Amino acid sequence: MAELRSVLRFLYLRGITGLELGASVPPVGGWRFANLPQPGMSAADVQLLLDSFDRSTMVDVRDFAIVMLVSRLGLRSIEVARMELRDIDWRSGELLVRGKARRQDRLPLPSEVGEALVAYLSSGRNPVDAVNVFLTCRAPRGPIRADLVGDVVQRACKRAGLPNVGAHGLRRAHAGELLRHGAGLVAISQVLRHQDLATTALYAKVDLVALRQVAQPWPGAVR
Repeated sequence: MAELRSVLRFLYLRGITGLELGASVPPVGGWRFANLPQPGMSAADVQLLLDSFDRSTMVDVRDFAIVMLVSRLGLRSIEVARMELRDIDWRSGELLVRGKARRQDRLPLPSEVGEALVAYLSSGRNPVDAVNVFLTCRAPRGPIRADLVGDVVQRACKRAGLPNVGAHGLRRAHAGELLRHGAGLVAISQVLRHQDLATTALYAKVDLVALRQVAQPWPGAVR
């Protein structure tokens, strides 16, 4: 439509048309948020996923801590990979999250997440003086890549007999759980560190039970 408006303005300026018709072309409706997003896991499935880790090896202890951060705090894969030891403030119970565009936010560190991190950090993590929290378990040792977080979630889903939702699916599940417990969109936006509240509003569309309670009846139809 923008191209058509430009053509009509050009024709008017050149004297080919007697009226400036560009303003008569209506804008096209935006459908960016028209579809329902894929729902995240239920709280029961998330717990089933966490229970699938036997935590008898250093790999499982590390992977369990990773999934705890994603499912309980809604961290992105890149935020987990970037996490450094200095980002964990044990005294105040806070976690510094290094997000997109060099943004830094502080989140409260739940006790169960802190316990998972302590178990990993004391499980023989090597080298112990590495800056990043999460390291590869095979040589050459070094910081994990962001795509490893998705691999960890995929393996856990397969082990638990659940469909693979990916790391972002656990993030959506966390948002949905906050919404079901009465958290407002502004609070959820702050937890997920969204820059645009419209992005957070997508998660409200997944709670179909709550939406049915506020939906207006369609004219002429029986609800």
